[in-house]
Amino acid sequence: MNLTVLAASGRTGLAIIRQALQRGHTVTAIARDPERIALAESPGLYKRAGDVNDPASIGAVVAADSVVLSALGTDRAGVLLAGAKALVAAGPQRIIWLGTYGTGRSAAVAGKAAGILGNLLGDRLADKVEADNAVLEAGGTVFHAGVLDDGPESADRRTVGLEAAPPFDLGAKVGRETVAAAMLDEAEAPRFAGAVALPLTG
Repeated sequence: MNLTVLAASGRTGLAIIRQALQRGHTVTAIARDPERIALAESPGLYKRAGDVNDPASIGAVVAADSVVLSALGTDRAGVLLAGAKALVAAGPQRIIWLGTYGTGRSAAVAGKAAGILGNLLGDRLADKVEADNAVLEAGGTVFHAGVLDDGPESADRRTVGLEAAPPFDLGAKVGRETVAAAMLDEAEAPRFAGAVALPLTG
């Protein structure tokens, strides 16, 4: 497949790229500074510059036949919605977006942790929710992950919809490799178009 990875220089973005290449896909990796994409040059990997605050730079590298996987994260409100709008405007085949469990559409099923998370996020919460909604309205898939760590891909990982979501445990972790694998599964065989999905470790 022709895959595009947004926020390719971050730890989750790098995990997605590594696994995508191992699965035999072609990857266009987008970062504000492509030199920060810490992967060796290899066949099928194309590093490109793009900034979500410059939608034209995103549109210039997102092909109409591509599936975009976004690992965009930020500590500033407004960046996520800008990224979602830029991707939707670019018009790829599909968008697979990484969000946060306990926000927006998953808040009701997450339990008490959603309120704690909302307080921690402050003005970034609305940005996350609006970005998710922009992707969902375009028919994309939003993965709501719990607290991320750098552990290996879980051998018993699974992906569920909100109807099967467990309460959010802020003390539990889900590995970036597990999240990357779940997002790539969705790229290869869509199950949650226009919906929120949860990558779980067991």
